Amino acid sequence: MFVVLLAFVAAATWYLSSHRMTRGQQTIAVYYTKLDGTSLGDVRISLRPPQPGESAAEHLHNAVLYAAVQAVAGPPNGINAIRFPPGTRVLGVSVQDSIATVDLSKDVERQAGGSFGENGEFKALVYTVTGIEGIDALQVTVEGARVQTLPGGHLELDQPLRRSDW
Repeated sequence: MFVVLLAFVAAATWYLSSHRMTRGQQTIAVYYTKLDGTSLGDVRISLRPPQPGESAAEHLHNAVLYAAVQAVAGPPNGINAIRFPPGTRVLGVSVQDSIATVDLSKDVERQAGGSFGENGEFKALVYTVTGIEGIDALQVTVEGARVQTLPGGHLELDQPLRRSDW
């Protein structure tokens, strides 16, 4: 009887320790705009749990950074989607109240798809970042500066963007 109990405790301990990472694990949707320009698709990604000593604000910052990088990278290659111009990078993020600011490299200005492309790429970015609990809007900067629009002048970026903008 003791051996059976000991085996059960050992098995339970192994199971709980090996599955600890999945308990309470958060996932978010990384959105992409389909080629029709209006429909969204998404790919689910896992967020790491808060680390020991990491404040809630640091964890939120890190989640926003990870989500923004994933959204700019776009969906896997086999998925047809409107994508950010090649080379576009997330240079940094910040969070103030419920507004996330995502700073993009100047490569974002090379969108060849005009207003159609700009709307598609930013719709996906906004939906991804505002899918994180506590974030309601996204402010975009380019190389650290707030811009009225991208060179094509199609999408106003001087104010935070919200899901309701689409």
